[in-house]
Amino acid sequence: MNSNSSVSYFKRPFEERVSFNRQEMGIILSVYGKMVAAGEWRDYGISMLGDAAIFSIFRRSAENPIYTIHKIPKLIIKKQQFSVISMDGAIIKRGPELRPVLLILEKKLIKLIN
Repeated sequence: MNSNSSVSYFKRPFEERVSFNRQEMGIILSVYGKMVAAGEWRDYGISMLGDAAIFSIFRRSAENPIYTIHKIPKLIIKKQQFSVISMDGAIIKRGPELRPVLLILEKKLIKLIN
């Protein structure tokens, strides 16, 4: 057993954690900003873990996230590196590229505007 396997994800050195890169954050924040402007979302949180990065979206900061956007690099082989997961844990959309995966959230914005 690897001695690092028992180390908490939060105690891992920053370099060993998965994170969203600048381009990915730009894509996420673009969608997030539109939903904030529509009055649907109000807060977010980012978790950088050993095997995943998670962007959590909240309607109110005191609640559980309504959506989470996951980046799991080890799933790139299955072309499922990015996913959007609902509050109940259901995978709404999954794919190898972030922008097409996030289209599911933009469709919700279009429904709100109509």
